[in-house]
Amino acid sequence: MSDTGYFIGVISGTSVDAIDCALIESTSTHTRVVATHAGKYPDKLRSDILELCESASISLLNLGTLDNKIGHAFAAAVNTLLSESGFAASQVDAIGSHGQTIFHQPMGPHSFSTQIGDANVIAELTGITTVSDFRRRDMAAGGQGAPLAPLFHQHFFHSSAHQRCVVNVGGMSNITFLNPAPKATPRGHDTGPGNVLMDIWIQRERGAQYDDGGAWAASGSVNETLLQTLLEEPYFQLPPPKSTGRELFNLAWLQHKLASLPQAVDSADVQRTLLELTALTITRSLDKLTLPAELIVCGGGAHNAALLQRLQQLLPDTRVMRSDDCGLSADWVEAVTFAWLARQTLNRQATDSRELTGARHPVILGGVYYA
Repeated sequence: MSDTGYFIGVISGTSVDAIDCALIESTSTHTRVVATHAGKYPDKLRSDILELCESASISLLNLGTLDNKIGHAFAAAVNTLLSESGFAASQVDAIGSHGQTIFHQPMGPHSFSTQIGDANVIAELTGITTVSDFRRRDMAAGGQGAPLAPLFHQHFFHSSAHQRCVVNVGGMSNITFLNPAPKATPRGHDTGPGNVLMDIWIQRERGAQYDDGGAWAASGSVNETLLQTLLEEPYFQLPPPKSTGRELFNLAWLQHKLASLPQAVDSADVQRTLLELTALTITRSLDKLTLPAELIVCGGGAHNAALLQRLQQLLPDTRVMRSDDCGLSADWVEAVTFAWLARQTLNRQATDSRELTGARHPVILGGVYYA
């Protein structure tokens, strides 16, 4: 395999709000985005996925059906990307498919992480070799299977001149402490909820999918009693490595916290407090370390102006900026990550995630489904 190749990354995050596809040109040292496409789940499929994620029990029929449907949806998004970009399937070395996470259980003697979206379907319908199931080999080696994005963050965003951190604010938030040495191993972990609770709350209260620009949160005030109740969650006190997901931070968790309060909280104040929770759990992850010169924000949360403003207030000596300022749109960092990881897999590059996930040794991530 030559040093230069073309790869497609495809992912739907914990918010289940889009199917993000990115076509990249990548070498051992550089990555360039060639084309992107944002696909959408049909409304019924999205609601079925969310119901599956939030159900205490599921049927095997529903699980298998959704696995197949998501594979078809991912393949359709990839084929649209190819059509729009003018690339042929034969020009692409591989697809890196993260799949759709439905449950993440990183602790205990039988830890696992389940992503669905059948890679057999994707390879068959696109005609492109597909790499998927990136998390479970790491878990087999004693890791938590997440976060993996910091591996790409180190490749793309490192600076030899000063300390940088990258925070991806998707459904969950994860933070990466970049090492100024370009080939060094970064450190990082999931800080907790990113957009997931804010999205859930505005969907419940106002029927919107997300809080555009954080405008609704900005109209409210922080409720200190609620904030302290939310911060009592034991996850926030765990040391790294640690990872989390919707199976912990969900509507039932939030409703339980609200029900424990002595009096009801105004709905806009709940939204503002949830934004504060996201901002504080991110910035408190930096407290015991030298504060970075730059905090690079990516993911859907990069569009939340109120959140970025609050992060800057909490970190007055750090430049808070979007990843766009470093040459990669905040919307595409995760999709590009899995395109890049597919390259690593096909090149049989063992990934050193010991500082990120707690894996005992470097492993080659992902299973390969040849076209």
